Amino acid sequence: MDLRPLGPTGLSIAPLVLGGNVFGWTADKAASFAVLDAFLDAGFNAIDTADVYSRWIPGHVGGESETVIGEWLAARGNRDRVVLITKVGQDMGAGGKGLTAKHIAEGAEASLKRLQTDHIDLYFSHFPDAATPISETLEAHQRLVDAGKVRAVGGSNYDAPGLAAALEAGTAPGRARYAVLQPHYNLLERTSYEGPLEDLCAAEGLGVIPYFALASGFLTGKYRSEADLGKSPRGGGMKRYLSPRGLAVLAALDAVAARHDATPAQIALAWMMARPSVTAPIASATSVDQLKDIAKSAAVKLTADDIAALDATA
Repeated sequence: MDLRPLGPTGLSIAPLVLGGNVFGWTADKAASFAVLDAFLDAGFNAIDTADVYSRWIPGHVGGESETVIGEWLAARGNRDRVVLITKVGQDMGAGGKGLTAKHIAEGAEASLKRLQTDHIDLYFSHFPDAATPISETLEAHQRLVDAGKVRAVGGSNYDAPGLAAALEAGTAPGRARYAVLQPHYNLLERTSYEGPLEDLCAAEGLGVIPYFALASGFLTGKYRSEADLGKSPRGGGMKRYLSPRGLAVLAALDAVAARHDATPAQIALAWMMARPSVTAPIASATSVDQLKDIAKSAAVKLTADDIAALDATA
């Protein structure tokens, strides 16, 4: 498996990141362990999660995903084979929220405990926090780096002006500098990343690992009419993509997939992998079969005509 440098972090990752949002939610512990095993066995190495996963589920408190991953790491003894990514800042109820120095420090300790590790490879500010000075946030991140608890930091869900300001603030002594961006980006959601934000990432040499690379499953081709919306817990949210453009994207994926004897999901991920500014897309799987499908995307080599056909759906 060819590894790609993750911006200026010193880390190298395979061209697909495994999304951990489903662990402890739509994938129980046994299914999560099986997916994680298959992911590593296929030659991939980066796993993305967040402290807040999956607090949105009734009865969950957050930390469910990190807990499952931590139990897997402990059971397998394979921490040295994994680039571990998590995030801080979302509302954890009594556990606090935001990007204050206090919450970042406490959030990191809680994540380390759940993940059963002594360090996080890449720690993200999950969302910008307008109520907290960016200087305070970056100084808190730097203290974690200095303590050896975090190797590199990044920003998630930043727009171009916000990221530019954060990068400028990160040049001051005693502050960490974001080395990676995690944006919402896929074949259907393009305008918020393509343009000034992508240009900034390229100019600064940042790593980019987009989330929702398969549009929560829509780009797998599983949802093609309202009759399909009941196929998964996420199905209700797919209705917004059942538009003329959404169906046109699926048609383009089908056409390119047929030329490569591939699936729509593999083509959607390969399109992102081929974009020069993208280090690796993030995609999740709730079963080994799903994991095997998306893993094959790393072997798909799109032609210029394939990419042009997919680009034309914008």
